[in-house]
Amino acid sequence: MCRNIRPLFNFEPEVTHEEVHAAALQYVRKVSGFTKPSQANQEAFDRAVDEIAHITEHLLADLTTAAPAKDREVEAAKARARAEKSGRYAKLG
Repeated sequence: MCRNIRPLFNFEPEVTHEEVHAAALQYVRKVSGFTKPSQANQEAFDRAVDEIAHITEHLLADLTTAAPAKDREVEAAKARARAEKSGRYAKLG
């Protein structure tokens, strides 16, 4: 589950709220052990996702670096190349 959480800091264009929320969702799923919580746990689950997303946005806003921002497309291409080389993903087509 957590392998879907990607670094979010120092990219161009900057991270979106949706990307932060998706990372928070993956984190809460991993920690709780629920992919989809029961109705009894849904409120606590959703609140945790919202709070983690909120604090993550604060963290990203407060971090600083002198390094140049990474290009999302270039980094995604590198990740795909590593995945293909390791054989983790079958080529489509």
